[in-house]
This record gives sequence, C-alpha cells and structure tokens, in this order.
Amino acid sequence: MTEPSPEEKIDATFRNGSLTAAGIILGFSLSFVSSWASNPNDWSRIDILPMLLLTAGIALQVKVFADLLARDSLIAAKYDRARRLFLIGIAIVAAGIGLALLNDILGLGSMPILG
Repeated sequence: MTEPSPEEKIDATFRNGSLTAAGIILGFSLSFVSSWASNPNDWSRIDILPMLLLTAGIALQVKVFADLLARDSLIAAKYDRARRLFLIGIAIVAAGIGLALLNDILGLGSMPILG
C-alpha cells in the first residue's frame, strides 16, 4: 500500500461516513460497558482485566472520534492514522468482551454476561 503524499486530502463526505460509523461503534462499546457495570452482582478481581481492556479500547475509540472531528482530519495521512487506531481500539474492546465471556463461561467471574 502506498503512503499518501503530505498534502493529499480525502473527500469530506468519505470522512463523514467514517465518523458516523465510528460514532455508532463507540456507542455500542459504551452501551456494553454501561450494562455490564450496572449489573447488581459483586465484582471480583478476575473482572478487572476485561474492564481494563474495555476501558483502554473505548478510550482509544474516543480519541479517534475526536481526531476525526478535527478539521485537519481531511489530510489523508491523519485520516489513515485515525482509521488504524480505531481498528486497534475495536480489537481491544473485542478482546475485553471475549475475555469477559470466557470468564462467564468458565464460571470465573462474578459479573455474568450470559445471564
């Protein structure tokens, strides 16, 4: 894949679609954490690692969302960097959800996800 030139810009419509998708995925991530955290069961130490992963991934998604709102996000290099960071944030959130599900399936955590 070729690197964009420093002055190459993307179309604002394209960036707006990416911004919408990032906002929706960020909303899903925040909704999951909200519903999991409001669970009335007690927390245990095993629940800390999934929550740390979820928090780190969401923080990265929020940073990218803010980056995409900036005027200079139309510069192709900055847009590409934001896109890569957002995908990393999604992967970290997915790892946190997967670990929380694994803890629930194995009966290790006290915060059940599956009910």
